[in-house]
Amino acid sequence: MNCILFDPEKERKQLQPFTLTRPVAGIRIGILTIQEKWTHYLKGANCSFLTQDYLQEKYPSELDTVNYYINGSICPDSMLSKEIQTLQNGQALVQNKVLLAVRIDGTAHTFQEQTEWTSKIESQSKALNQIQFPQDIFSLNAAEIEKDFDLLTAGRKSAPIPEGNQVLNPDRIFIEEGATVLFSVLNATNGAIYIGKDAEIMEGCKIRGPFAICEHAGLKMDAKIYGATTIGPYCKVGGEVNNSVFFAYSNKGHDGFVGNSVIGEWVNMGADTNNSNLKNTYDEVKLWSYSEKRFIKTGLTFCGLMMADHAKCGINTMFNTGTVVGVGANVFGTGFPRNYIPDFSWGGAQGFETFIVSKFFKTADAMCKRRNIAFGEIDQKIIEKVFEITSENRFWENTK
Repeated sequence: MNCILFDPEKERKQLQPFTLTRPVAGIRIGILTIQEKWTHYLKGANCSFLTQDYLQEKYPSELDTVNYYINGSICPDSMLSKEIQTLQNGQALVQNKVLLAVRIDGTAHTFQEQTEWTSKIESQSKALNQIQFPQDIFSLNAAEIEKDFDLLTAGRKSAPIPEGNQVLNPDRIFIEEGATVLFSVLNATNGAIYIGKDAEIMEGCKIRGPFAICEHAGLKMDAKIYGATTIGPYCKVGGEVNNSVFFAYSNKGHDGFVGNSVIGEWVNMGADTNNSNLKNTYDEVKLWSYSEKRFIKTGLTFCGLMMADHAKCGINTMFNTGTVVGVGANVFGTGFPRNYIPDFSWGGAQGFETFIVSKFFKTADAMCKRRNIAFGEIDQKIIEKVFEITSENRFWENTK
């Protein structure tokens, strides 16, 4: 099958800042990204992207004679994947007026989200998870870890759990080849625990499922991890973490608390960084909305930090409940910074200036080189475009 995961316009805007630097289906939730989930459910189908023009070079769209356009904000399940495979040319699959997928034959892009299709079929899939807002990523993470765990481990045998670890409910613990787990507590009573290939869990860690640590990621000594938490590929995490998702290549290497949060790629959090995830008044938490240019209600009492790609914070940084940190922001200094820190901000509670792109490139290049990855020309073009389109959010530039 040839599948093209399209960005639904409404969700793409609502999911910023994370979708400023990736397609919607590039979001990680559970163990896998949404794209990776579809590849598994559709038995190795080719899954490319239909996204914003400035992202398309890095995330290309591949056409064939038969193409299945799939909503990139939808997390698949077995029934939905089977329903999609039965579609005929021009048929659309919908649920509650949401377009889930459509089949279009031909080697030219003719897809438009609002097009009237030849016929519509109502999906019978139950309780589909759709990622519509940043907080959905951690709120739905428990369910997606369980689904991905069953998907990835079906018919397979876990590597042996090394001696010296204390384990509860070992049937819901899966360790991939090459992973290291030393003298730690693995409690899968309330959810599955997945330990990816070549991951490392150092001595003294305490882990409660549902939990996933992906390939080549690491937990530092004495880390305390509550479910539902995902540590994405090549991330390094220590301290205390609760119900949070780290996408990939990000570092929280020291003590400090991160809870009910989403941390993008190439983020670095200084020692003793903490975020609040509960207001002292127990009021509902609001988050900054890029699409509405204001703080909007989340419906949640617990909601922490949304930290976009390439953002950084210094030691002892303190984030208030419901803080959004934009792409490439560099936060430091004493006190609590504001609840919305625009993209490419440089500063903290004492004020901000603009983190100019040339300096940003030096920082990004240095961090990527530490993981033997090139921060190339395509990445630079994306960052330059994001810098341009977010300029109106940097209020200090617009008041000069």
